[in-house]
Amino acid sequence: MQELFFGVYSKEKFLYTLNLVPKMSVYGERIIKEGEKEFRAWDPFRSKLSGAIRKGLKTWPFKKDSKILYLGASAGTTISHLSDICTSGEIYSIEISPHIMNKLIQIAEKRENIAPILGDARQPQEYAEIGQVDVLYQDVAQPDQADILIKNSKMFLKPKGIAMVAIKSQCIDVLVEPQKIFERVLEELSVEFELLEKMKLEPFDKDHMFVVLKKK
Repeated sequence: MQELFFGVYSKEKFLYTLNLVPKMSVYGERIIKEGEKEFRAWDPFRSKLSGAIRKGLKTWPFKKDSKILYLGASAGTTISHLSDICTSGEIYSIEISPHIMNKLIQIAEKRENIAPILGDARQPQEYAEIGQVDVLYQDVAQPDQADILIKNSKMFLKPKGIAMVAIKSQCIDVLVEPQKIFERVLEELSVEFELLEKMKLEPFDKDHMFVVLKKK
């Protein structure tokens, strides 16, 4: 087992994180043991962050005690792996759907570093008590993705903090070529952020670009 980044491991081209809750999978992922340690496979087809690692991601802002604001938590696949990595950190997980939130709450019951919050990422004042964070991660399927990221960054992201966002071109405009949408969104974000990395996520996600930014 080779450690690629802090808390992320590779074996035979598969990615793994050290399971914070032994003997329990989150989304049916494979679990393997090496000695006394138990690792969860991290599926790049179900997690854009895992896909970005597979595509050559170089920036890794996550530490043991990182404080993270995660917009668009969904059912918690990626969040569960961040929970494995940031074992003494705090992962504030914003999700607008009450139905999906139920699944996230079930995960958080076993993982104390996850704080599920039912809220609208367009209305960051709803969860203003979070305070400043080290990392802002966004995976929302909305046409105003850039505006959502900027709003939340102004309220929560520390100076020089890292933002990661999955730009979903088909959620912005299905009639415009994805590359043109990516360029437009990056231009909007350049007002507040320095671009560190960008990569398309095929074959893991079609018409998606994963972007890593530093707050100016």
